[in-house]
Amino acid sequence: MTCIIIEDEIPAQNLLKKYISKLPDINLIAAFQTATQAHDFFKKQTTDLVFLDINLPDISGLDFIKTIKSPPAIIMTTAYSEYAVSSFELDTIVDYLVKPYSFDRFLKAIQKAAIRSSSFNTQEQEDLMFLNVDKTLHKIVFEDVLYLESDRNYITVITKTQKLSYIDSLKNWIQKLPEQDFIQIHKSFIINTKYVDKISGNEVFINTQRLPIGRTFKPELLKKLRIV
Repeated sequence: MTCIIIEDEIPAQNLLKKYISKLPDINLIAAFQTATQAHDFFKKQTTDLVFLDINLPDISGLDFIKTIKSPPAIIMTTAYSEYAVSSFELDTIVDYLVKPYSFDRFLKAIQKAAIRSSSFNTQEQEDLMFLNVDKTLHKIVFEDVLYLESDRNYITVITKTQKLSYIDSLKNWIQKLPEQDFIQIHKSFIINTKYVDKISGNEVFINTQRLPIGRTFKPELLKKLRIV
């Protein structure tokens, strides 16, 4: 598993490097003191894991996460425990280390990151991902997703067997889902076309649910369903 460090304090960087060096299965490929430097890194390549400080000199760590397309697993590091609740609302964050932290606590965070990383590495073959909701990793198989609904800053993922809500946007999801099956039909809805039962006027029916079709989205939906 590859990783990078984004941490402006050199002693904190050195501690992470020391802990990482004890684990042969983790390869540190870069360390940065600012989010700007890390942003340039992500333009050219990616990594499996990021150790990210919240209080950076140019932008907060939480704001920086939102600039990364398809962000990897992230372990937050900071001296301020009050950020823990808000940081866990972002599903890409797997753990939160409050400074100073022990090697044992560091190992627990690595184990959580390894679970998420392995899940995303198999995503292309198995078409699945894991969502971090309420500090629990939930497996989502894309084929089982019926539709997604956006309500302000929250996304609800409705599958055949579960309903999960957490902070995210439809814009992020449309990039994750298989293009051949999923399409946005409204500013608040993305659907799996496999489960469309019928269309009546400006509504689509999926498993007894009636979902609105936005006027600007309807032509693409009809085209995808091969309706002429």
